Amino acid sequence: MADRLSPLAPFRHDTFRIIWIASLVSNFGSLIQAVGAAWMMTSITDSVNMVALVQASTALPIMIFSLVSGALADNFDRRKVMLVAQWFMLVVSVFLTIFAYLGLITPWLLLAFTFLLGCGTALNNPSWQASVGDMVPREDLPNAVALNSMGFNITRSVGPAIGGLIVAIAGAAATFAVNAVSYFAVIYALMRWQPKIDPSPLPRESLGRAISAGLRYVAMSPNIGKVVIRGFVFGLSASAILALLPLVARDLVRGGPLTYGVMLGSFGIGAIGGALLSARLREFLSSEAIVRYAFGGFAVSAVVTALSTSVWPTNIALLLAGACWVLALSLFNVTVQLSTPRWVVGRALSLYQTTTFAGIAAGSWIWGAAAEQYGADKALIASGVLMLLGAIIGLRYALPEFKSLNLDPLNRFSEPLLALDLKPRSGPIVIMIDYVIAEEDIPEFLSLMSDRRRVRIRDGAGQWALMRDLENPEIWTESYHTPTWVEYVRHNQRRTQADAAVGDRIRELHRGGEIRVHRMIERQTILPHDIAAHKTPMDMH
Repeated sequence: MADRLSPLAPFRHDTFRIIWIASLVSNFGSLIQAVGAAWMMTSITDSVNMVALVQASTALPIMIFSLVSGALADNFDRRKVMLVAQWFMLVVSVFLTIFAYLGLITPWLLLAFTFLLGCGTALNNPSWQASVGDMVPREDLPNAVALNSMGFNITRSVGPAIGGLIVAIAGAAATFAVNAVSYFAVIYALMRWQPKIDPSPLPRESLGRAISAGLRYVAMSPNIGKVVIRGFVFGLSASAILALLPLVARDLVRGGPLTYGVMLGSFGIGAIGGALLSARLREFLSSEAIVRYAFGGFAVSAVVTALSTSVWPTNIALLLAGACWVLALSLFNVTVQLSTPRWVVGRALSLYQTTTFAGIAAGSWIWGAAAEQYGADKALIASGVLMLLGAIIGLRYALPEFKSLNLDPLNRFSEPLLALDLKPRSGPIVIMIDYVIAEEDIPEFLSLMSDRRRVRIRDGAGQWALMRDLENPEIWTESYHTPTWVEYVRHNQRRTQADAAVGDRIRELHRGGEIRVHRMIERQTILPHDIAAHKTPMDMH
């Protein structure tokens, strides 16, 4: 048990360890590139807002495209999706390096390149995060997510300082070249990994249907909804420090690119500490308590950073900010993963990412505009106030505790033998289920059917209704629709072991022997060629 609770336990799994190390190398390159891009922007424009938009241009595509990427992650081989993303970012980085060496970079062109790199990140992230659950068992998942955050922040603690040094010695273009080379590590690790993929007997969902299924699942999952709200507020307020840090280094403490890199390094070291402390804190603090402390700690850090004119107090504040950043975001991520079955985890994570990065993108723009108008110090103080409000929101949208829900497929459904020769696209399909319920059991039955409705709709049913027979009041009929027969089968295969308790209790309340299920296909009562014949002269006008 002690070994399982160890924050380093996921490293026992070879695949996770190898890809984690490769990601470490790639993250070094990405952060070195980020320092080069941010500092290059300060050298080619005097606009404070343009400097802040460097971070926004990376976060914006994650906000826009993550949901599509999540649908791809759940419907295609995640390894292949990640390989496509890595090759795309490699090509973009090569072109960015060439343009920078040739002196062709303008502020808007630099934002365009960072936007394209953000697109690659948006494609990669849902598949990468959803794949963690394929690399480690469920009990190691919280620590695996924390280790991913720690890995990124190990690079954040050293990479920016190295990036600042490279900028000071060789210029920003050299940082872009280092980033291009770093992608080969992940590409090599992914090509080595051969995950076991269970083939689905059902055809792949269309992109639009897959996206709507993900949105529907999140909308009908209150726990995930709370994470989405808190993630947005955290991203909106916490983005101020990272977006304005180049200005803090240049204007508030009067430093250069190396100072900026050291400050990012302090943030990264704090994040490493937060990742290592995460498992221990979860032993004696609730998830909501940890998140509230993270909001409060970040607020303190923002205010100290705003008021400090010396490197050392600022770096100490950034240590606290980094720890709070990892504690909050890793808890958000783990809560989503532990609340979501594998068939939709990529889409749930992508929606969480979309809202969080929407907050980061919006915050980067808002705090940049505020800094240009009122100064970076006042913008940071305002973000600290918003952070405190984010902690208060927890009184209404408290984060749920980790639960050992069994989200494996229930696997009780088998396709019935049909008298009609249906095609997969045949439909609409109407399902009606009859229950016989005693009068004294009706209150409990209605409560259970409320949960049943949420599960049905969450898993793809539409037009759900519960009806009571007027002539035989003990008979209740549940009905719902699916657009096609294949969607009806898919709907039933999405049921999880955790959902079984509601269905089992409903069956216990049923007093009429075997539950009767009616599966029907809708048909028009008037054929299309008869419609014209039934029209009156008035209908023709």
